[in-house]
Amino acid sequence: MVSLFTFFGPPAITLLLFAVGTVPYALWVTRRRPSRPARWAVIGSAASIAAYGAGTVYGLAFTNPLDVCGDRTGNGVYMDAGRDHSLTSVRVESFPPSITCHWTSGHHTEEVWFWVAPLLYAGLLCSVICFALLLVNRARRS
Repeated sequence: MVSLFTFFGPPAITLLLFAVGTVPYALWVTRRRPSRPARWAVIGSAASIAAYGAGTVYGLAFTNPLDVCGDRTGNGVYMDAGRDHSLTSVRVESFPPSITCHWTSGHHTEEVWFWVAPLLYAGLLCSVICFALLLVNRARRS
């Protein structure tokens, strides 16, 4: 049986990381009054960090990804919950975070939430574009 943490942990941690980041962000915005590209660069960086943090919650299981994929039976075989197929292999990627479980039936399952990679790449793209705009603005001023 898959734990409740598997389903609710990554979104909760992502929201927690965003919530914890809003206090320093709000203080920074009110005291320094940064430009719009600077604010979006920080927001993009925070989104990337939160997405990677949520993805690596499963990464805590990178040390033993078999436990993330299925339930271990009494004879040591990992079985797919509800499908009665045994595990053949596991592919683990660190960037973007990914754990793919391959089963004897030929199907595979992705254990990291589907929204982790898009949020990670969107945050990185936002950060890079905004930092580039900041550099262009700085070059124009000097």
